Amino acid sequence: MRDEQSPGRERQPLSRAERARRIADTLRQRITSGLYEDGMLPDERALGHVLGTTRNTVREALGLLSDEGLITRRRGIGTQIVTAKYGHGLDRLTGLAETLVGYGPVTNTVRAARVVPHAPKAVTERLHLPDGSDAVYLERLRGLDGRPLSVDSTWLAPDIGRPLLDCDLAHRDVFTLIEETTGSRLGSAEVTVHAVTAEPDTARLLGIPTGAALFVIDRLTRLADGRPVDSESLRVRADRFALHTLLHRGAVPPRTA
Repeated sequence: MRDEQSPGRERQPLSRAERARRIADTLRQRITSGLYEDGMLPDERALGHVLGTTRNTVREALGLLSDEGLITRRRGIGTQIVTAKYGHGLDRLTGLAETLVGYGPVTNTVRAARVVPHAPKAVTERLHLPDGSDAVYLERLRGLDGRPLSVDSTWLAPDIGRPLLDCDLAHRDVFTLIEETTGSRLGSAEVTVHAVTAEPDTARLLGIPTGAALFVIDRLTRLADGRPVDSESLRVRADRFALHTLLHRGAVPPRTA
């Protein structure tokens, strides 16, 4: 059954643009789930059959995905996925490098690793440090499979961060190093994800146009005893990255008057 109408009470016909957008959303989900392992999409006729729509709608949807940079279309070759997106689960506390194991070689270019005297008040407040306390700042440019993926900025409590300055920050994950040097397990993290556009400096580092889409993942990580020790912002290329989780629906709380 072709999706030519909305399910609203008046069931007004969908516009051509709306149909293309819906099909583009479905195709994006199929691509990011890894359905097309060979990196090639079926032809328009086959996609139309699977998705229950016309070739014209498929063609317009593919144009939207091409504009996003997710696919490229070449006469005589077909529709090819430009870059499969790498997934980061939100249901377990892991570092980005831990998540990317198996996707390809991960590299870290250390751009800053130092103790900052009298860290900004916003940092000391977030890490529950005394006003005017020192903090350790790390900045790394992370690459995956030979291409830049993210710029990671991290603030650490001084007693947590100082030992890390003598560690191999170019090849080791910060979460693993914290657990090794402290002898304590990390316990939990508060995560907020923002959609932003790349300003010129980040765009230069990541090799993308100014104004390109980014995820900013703000994360405050705590030890198992609840103490906040790691405050970071990861600026990640949205064209190479997807966030996913598995959610379970519990009992719905009763409504209050």
